[in-house]
Amino acid sequence: MDVRAYWKQLLKCKLLNNMQIILSSAKLMNATTSVQLNEVTEPLFCNEADKFALELGQHTVEELKSELKCSISLAQAAKLNFLDFFNEENKMPAILAYNGQAYKCLKAHTLETSDMEFGNNHLWILSFLYGLLRPNNMIHPYRLEGKIKLEASNGESIFDFWKPLLTDILIESVKADDGILLHLATEEYQHIFDWKKILNEVTVVQPYFKVFDGDKLKNVIVYAKSCRGAMTRYVLQNKITEPEDLLNFEYEGFNFYPTTSSLKALPKGLTELLWRLDV
Repeated sequence: MDVRAYWKQLLKCKLLNNMQIILSSAKLMNATTSVQLNEVTEPLFCNEADKFALELGQHTVEELKSELKCSISLAQAAKLNFLDFFNEENKMPAILAYNGQAYKCLKAHTLETSDMEFGNNHLWILSFLYGLLRPNNMIHPYRLEGKIKLEASNGESIFDFWKPLLTDILIESVKADDGILLHLATEEYQHIFDWKKILNEVTVVQPYFKVFDGDKLKNVIVYAKSCRGAMTRYVLQNKITEPEDLLNFEYEGFNFYPTTSSLKALPKGLTELLWRLDV
């Protein structure tokens, strides 16, 4: 991990005065991409990822099937990826590597250079293997779960391994910006941080995307994932700097539903925002 380069990046962010954003990674990944970025970088925790991959590559397909809670065919593919992990030719930028529902709606391959540059300063992609990723960090396809315990994770779960490493980095990156964290990740990924500490230190703005059927609000997972990806794209394209600038975001019938009087001078802790689709 190049700590000096990271803190240099933080100082650069401080001058830009924007929000930091977190987005979950995805289990579905692309094998290749034809998109070339102007600048690519190494992940902060590439050494840790290398150790995880080296150990997991030694696991049998049956062991991986159990550990990753997946089919035999997916476990076989995961093993091949871990065995191929040090093949530099098969690495690609993180934002172009994932192909889950959120990333299908993010459509990173169509973003402009300025959008990507904004993302490289303000978007964190959360990963069980790599910890924290910037969009232009080069990564290899993989599959991993947060509850797995490895020798490389000191016998702890992946969740617990990352907590002391990632929490302060995320907090400091938010403070070096404007003190606001836009939470577009799934709840599962909160467990790689000391989430209580984050809520005590910074302002967390978390959008929710719900379907209203005339009786009650429902959470439809595929819609929520789609909206998180689409909102990430909206933030990068429009260089969003304030939570109130999110309110004009709309996607496939989802519109902001006011639940708070003001988004100015938000306190530390959690502020929830609702986007609603009426059916």
